[in-house]
Amino acid sequence: MTPAKPSDTAGTDMAARLVDTLRHRVGKDERAAKPHDWYTAAVLTVRDEIIDRWMESTRRTYAESGKRVYYLSLEFLIGRLLRDALNNLDLTGELARALAANGMDLSHLEELEPDAALGNGGLGRLAACFMESLASLDIPAYGYGIRYVNGMFRQRIDDGNQVELPETWLSHGNPWEFDRRESAYRVGFGGEVVAVNPAGGDTVVWTPAEQVEASAVDTPVVGWRGKRVNTLRLWTAHALDPIRLDAFNAGDHVGALEGEARAASLVRVLYPADSHKAGQELRLRQEYFFSAASIQDIVRRHMQYVGDIRTLPDKAAIQLNDTHPAVAVAELVRLLVDVHALGFDEALDITRRTVAYTNHTLLPEALESWPLPLFERLLPRHMQIIYAINARALREARAKGMDDAAISAISLIDEGGERRVRMANLAFAGAHSVNGVAALHTELMKQTVFRDLNALYPDKINNKTNGVTPRRWLMQCNPGLTGVIKDAIGPAFLDDVEKLEELNAMAGDAALGERVAEVKRANKVALSAQIADLVGVRVDPDALFDVQIKRIHEYKRQLLNLIETVALYDQIRSHPERDWVPRVKIFGGKAAASYHNAKLVIKLANDIARRVNSDPGVGELLKVVFVPNYNVTLAERIIPAADLSEQISTAGMEASGTGNMKFALNGALTIGTLDGANIEIMERVGEENIVIFGMTADEVAAKRAGGYDPRAVIEGSPELAQAVRSIASGVFSPDDKDRYKGLMGGLYDSDWFMVAADFDAYAAAQRDVDARWRDRAGWREAAIRNVANVGWFSSDRTIGEYARDIWGVL
Repeated sequence: MTPAKPSDTAGTDMAARLVDTLRHRVGKDERAAKPHDWYTAAVLTVRDEIIDRWMESTRRTYAESGKRVYYLSLEFLIGRLLRDALNNLDLTGELARALAANGMDLSHLEELEPDAALGNGGLGRLAACFMESLASLDIPAYGYGIRYVNGMFRQRIDDGNQVELPETWLSHGNPWEFDRRESAYRVGFGGEVVAVNPAGGDTVVWTPAEQVEASAVDTPVVGWRGKRVNTLRLWTAHALDPIRLDAFNAGDHVGALEGEARAASLVRVLYPADSHKAGQELRLRQEYFFSAASIQDIVRRHMQYVGDIRTLPDKAAIQLNDTHPAVAVAELVRLLVDVHALGFDEALDITRRTVAYTNHTLLPEALESWPLPLFERLLPRHMQIIYAINARALREARAKGMDDAAISAISLIDEGGERRVRMANLAFAGAHSVNGVAALHTELMKQTVFRDLNALYPDKINNKTNGVTPRRWLMQCNPGLTGVIKDAIGPAFLDDVEKLEELNAMAGDAALGERVAEVKRANKVALSAQIADLVGVRVDPDALFDVQIKRIHEYKRQLLNLIETVALYDQIRSHPERDWVPRVKIFGGKAAASYHNAKLVIKLANDIARRVNSDPGVGELLKVVFVPNYNVTLAERIIPAADLSEQISTAGMEASGTGNMKFALNGALTIGTLDGANIEIMERVGEENIVIFGMTADEVAAKRAGGYDPRAVIEGSPELAQAVRSIASGVFSPDDKDRYKGLMGGLYDSDWFMVAADFDAYAAAQRDVDARWRDRAGWREAAIRNVANVGWFSSDRTIGEYARDIWGVL
């Protein structure tokens, strides 16, 4: 590897460059500048350092004629970028001193940076971690996504209810991004496909009824120690004609802008509600829009610098992050056949050798499918290609002797009821590699959703357990703990996080345990102050901070946690004489706007908090907090302060979970089921340093198949029955006693997510946590062993495996 060249401005004093930037690029005199002016000047000054390395990285890739990775994801939850860039370039101290010389505090300016509204949960945050690791491992890469103007939504809690408001992260511009007007492509929808016969050959021409322009906006992604700077390329949309002047001059001033508004809707909101036909159409349009623009850009770059389309698999590795970009398979085949005049067989072969697919879920609703009439109306040429791919797969299946049931499961077209296009099957059939994201998840893929496809293509499925970047999720978010570790084992772990294992030899050291505990308490004091500011609740930093922050979904079982919280509340009131461990239960996360039960869980959390926090009989023994508008920045503050991490999904339903890795890396113990990556974390940290409860995935499947009676389970558990009755009867919702009647009724009637089935085991595990907490030395040793043994869950390791096993770039 050739090291990155130093910046052309490296010899210039940072303070002088900062002031020069403020004057000449922000347009402010330092005596009149406001904090936001200094923030912009700081970003632009650091950006200058980045640009030199960015250009050098690009030149080096072209000079080496290397293979590039292209990572297509509908989400990139990148969070704030200033601290990330400063840390990876080792410029934090230098910029802090330069700002201090001008009376500014770097930490205060960092607070002015908005979180980029480009994602929602683990899928998007994983994509961000992967982009950082690709640069840190010196692998040339582009990330492709959508530049959302308003993202998913900003969450406000009004009287306990989630209210969705638009994110306005771009209202003052974004100093990190660069418009690339030369990288613009037309993306079509609708129209018709006509077969023509020029010069005796067969040619298919798709004439879209509607076209929009996709225009690129680039953000640099800085690797560790500035080793490489890669590109996150996000697409924005414009109408080909921004205004119809004839309509405007005729008095139809609103209708004249309809085309631009229709294009703008593609990049306005992440995950528009798809509970209605208009929402379904917009989501499909979004997915094709960014996939088509990205594939066109990849092919254009290859032809410009290589020239032979048949060598695309040698120079490009396209990774689909879940099913959202699966239509890229059909788009690449279309370009190869319709534009580059290859035969279908050769085009499909090139596509398969270029494309790989990551599956992130076994939930049927997340394995996207689209009504066939909608798909064919919007993408008629792609529908033809999908039928052709499907015909190939079904003939292969029949030749293998597969029965009708297997062939039906393999088909890219779901023939049951409403005919639908199965995007996961398209991604599977069009890729050379299909990977899961944890060992259990990968095995379940083979046994369940892809059982028959795996039989047809037995060498495709492989596992790549997820990871997180230690730069953001240890060094940046927890500098106190990072300093303690550096003092204990030296700095080598900063470059190789698996060297954290050296802490094992010192895990029982009382002095180290005290220092780790001091850092944890300081983090808890800081979080306590923020909780007071956000929700007006005062919490005790010496209590056990019990945290569940993640997307609100029934399979993640925030409801199990809340019901146990009610049961604990009842026990504390009934038995005040017992030696209770003080707890602060911290919840955070967003529910999809149209997900009724998830939004009801948020309301329940806030109703429980209002009742518990105002009860003088409980006092400081139990506090409940729901933190609004959970995002990356809040995670960076909550995770270092957590003592206990709730990873309690129904076994067999969480693909991986990366939050569990972040918590363990910061010294929190996990309470969880044998689901997702919890299994591998347990194997790494040791069964004695994690709290596991509940059924396994096989036991869950058996119980569902065997006539499970949740009513009998509830009635057989006094604590559970009391808590469920309290919630259902309106104890926590005196203004509407029936508010949670249906939610609790679902537990009696079906309990698909096994809340009642796992309750007693969960409650017992929580009392085990209490016992562990009382043994302060034992808890500290377990916390240190968690930190020491989760370095393997680094996104550097994960990306290294992708690079060697799937992409062929290492």
